[in-house]
Amino acid sequence: MSFLVLLLALWVEKFSSWRKRIQHDGPWLRLLTTLEGRPQWAERPWLALGVLVLVPLLLLGLLLLLLKPVAYGWLALPVHLFVVIYSLGRGDLLAALGPFRDSWRRGDAEAAYLVARRDLGLEADDEAALLQSVQGHLVWQAYQSFFAVIFWYALLGPLAALAYRLIALASEHASQPALREAAVQVRHGFDWLPVRVLAASFALVGNFAGVSRALLHELLSWDISAAQLVIITARAAGETPEPVIGEAGVSSLDGLWQLLVRAAVFWYAVFAVWTLLI
Repeated sequence: MSFLVLLLALWVEKFSSWRKRIQHDGPWLRLLTTLEGRPQWAERPWLALGVLVLVPLLLLGLLLLLLKPVAYGWLALPVHLFVVIYSLGRGDLLAALGPFRDSWRRGDAEAAYLVARRDLGLEADDEAALLQSVQGHLVWQAYQSFFAVIFWYALLGPLAALAYRLIALASEHASQPALREAAVQVRHGFDWLPVRVLAASFALVGNFAGVSRALLHELLSWDISAAQLVIITARAAGETPEPVIGEAGVSSLDGLWQLLVRAAVFWYAVFAVWTLLI
């Protein structure tokens, strides 16, 4: 059933508008605001994070437990699909990149700076740094929006996928520094394994030697962030050229996207074989 859920999730992602309808964070964000507004919770960031993450997981687990003996468990399929779609990243990455790509292709650096700040929340000191920031944004958002969720769902099921998204939301939206830092630490742990699996798949679908050199010294490192690791290995795998303004710069973004697509196809193929074997 898990592989069917992933196929359906991919169809929903590409060919329907259900994702926008499902991804409503309002109730959870209101709970976050409520906890942060109460001193007894603000002083206990780890306990607050536990409530924010474990309560939804407990409710989901009870629902799945109730549905498991009904119709051979197939009634749980729509719940799995709902959770996976909700757990995917927010926004449309390619649509957000569109205005920047148009400005960069025209060679209009000033417009590119403006749309990068407005649409992507990125700033840089010069043109080369700006394009590198956008390249990193593309890779990181693709990882945290899709690959990490698929990894945890395939490995541990919907509870793990939902936990990853809730922790990511806490790290992004928490206003209390202590709570945000606790969420960042937990997310770093969640990212440690899937980001290295993705880096290894980059080596298989891209430049193996380049990824090997980039990954060799950081493979088991706890200190390097997931964003740094996935960006470094993606650039090495895609043999990304030096950043330049114009069509060549846009082509570098296309090359990274195609690398990500190949890695996604590879993951689906591996999961399909794994499903058949077990």
